[in-house]
Amino acid sequence: MKENKPEKSGALLVGLGIILSRISGLIRIRVFAHYFGNSDAGDAFNAALKIPNFLQNLFGEGVLSASFIPVYANLIAKSHNEHVDKENQIEASKVASVVGSLLFTAVSVLVLLGIFVTPFLIDTIAPGFSGEKRLLTIKIVQIVFPGTGFLVMSAWCLGILNSHRKFFLSYVAPVVWSFAQIVTLVLFAKGNSLNNLAEINAWGLVAGSFLQFAVQFPVALKLVKHFRPSLNTQITNVNIVIRNFFPVVISRGVVQLSAYIDSMLASLLPTGAVSTLTYAQTLYLLPISLFGMSVTASELPAMSSIKGSVDEINIYLRARLEGGLKKIAFFIVPSVCAFIFLGNVMVKAIFQSGKFNNDDAHYTWMVLIGSTVGLLASTLGRLYSSTFYSLKDTKTPLKFAAIRVLLTTMLGYLFAFPLPRLLGLEPSWGTAGLTASAGMSGWVEFYLLRSALNKKIGDTGLKISYQLTLWTSAIIASLVGLLVERFVYMRPILSAVVIFSFFGCAYFGVTYLFKIEESKLTLDKVFNKLKRFKK
Repeated sequence: MKENKPEKSGALLVGLGIILSRISGLIRIRVFAHYFGNSDAGDAFNAALKIPNFLQNLFGEGVLSASFIPVYANLIAKSHNEHVDKENQIEASKVASVVGSLLFTAVSVLVLLGIFVTPFLIDTIAPGFSGEKRLLTIKIVQIVFPGTGFLVMSAWCLGILNSHRKFFLSYVAPVVWSFAQIVTLVLFAKGNSLNNLAEINAWGLVAGSFLQFAVQFPVALKLVKHFRPSLNTQITNVNIVIRNFFPVVISRGVVQLSAYIDSMLASLLPTGAVSTLTYAQTLYLLPISLFGMSVTASELPAMSSIKGSVDEINIYLRARLEGGLKKIAFFIVPSVCAFIFLGNVMVKAIFQSGKFNNDDAHYTWMVLIGSTVGLLASTLGRLYSSTFYSLKDTKTPLKFAAIRVLLTTMLGYLFAFPLPRLLGLEPSWGTAGLTASAGMSGWVEFYLLRSALNKKIGDTGLKISYQLTLWTSAIIASLVGLLVERFVYMRPILSAVVIFSFFGCAYFGVTYLFKIEESKLTLDKVFNKLKRFKK
């Protein structure tokens, strides 16, 4: 069995890049919340991003990771064999060139088409918007469409960089995207109405999208070496990418349809529901990106590069999958508990400023709690889907994604509208019902993915004893955080720093005592670095 050895720091570099990009993203959202709060303009801007984001997610990182990286990374791995070095290097360059050219052509056509058909599409994502709010949403969509094209092409760069194990740049690049919008809001907030500021910020988003692509493109070109624009689809490996591409596009489209349905239902709820859903999702996606995406992104090239008999490959995949699942669960379980027990502290620290008041913070916290229902399932499910992609099976995840969307639609409607009425709650609480129902559907998808993969490569999954230990440790840490919260009376940001410091120390301390390997490895790295620093 042969594999192209991955960098040991792959997940670490992905995680570091994502941390920086997510921190900048949180600052961007905080600045946005400061100026817009839960206003009509804020709702319009957040709803407007759904249509171009659909294009980005449909053709962007997730799809290319599933269809392009397994093929390209495999060719790169073969090029390490000195007997076929040149042949496979040239083949890899051809594949990268054709895929990039096809992607650019398709996205250019869709962006131009999207700008003109926006007025006809807007009612599909925000049927509850009318009058000036609807017109503003249309304007913003038309402005940001070109920026989406740059983001899709930056995903091609990410595919190249990740296949060559250059993880950091591709995941830190979104910092410039956020920075461009932060600067735009700060510079133009004074003297502009909220509607005008929303339009101006859309132009800042386009500038940031271009910058995100521009910082990656030169490095990606250098790695490809023999890049030549081409639309030659007769190349065998290009055909494999295209064959895998369409099932993944449909799968991603199905998943994005779920997000559209949530946004559409939220637009029918009272003002502020769309913005609150966006704020809660920003926090919800943070651990998914940091701990789910970082592990998944670093594992996919390694899984795709493995060579050997079927049994050898299955043993290898099970080992990597088990290790990845344990890493993900170690960080996601405490994230779930932190959102449930200390989410109010987090929301106030990040968003409470300007037009975003205490009531908005409490509302966002409730929606965030709904999101925790499926947080673990979503992150673990990503790794299972990537394992299927490494086996060049893109159809199985598609089937289960379709089931998830069907469930999300039915449960989302029930939880957003009839349930709050039956419980005697305000209609706005339907937003929390949307996130909770999506989480339940996520668990169904996860169990289906695990069951199908187990039939292919053998039994996989986390041991019950390991899970119980993590949950026990996370709950103890949460109780410590709640205790500290009772005695801390500082500004929201400082309070959050103190409370979550105790929470984190308690979690690592308890898991270390329980002899959890992930805790020991993490703490040992920290202590070793401290020792070197002292020397």
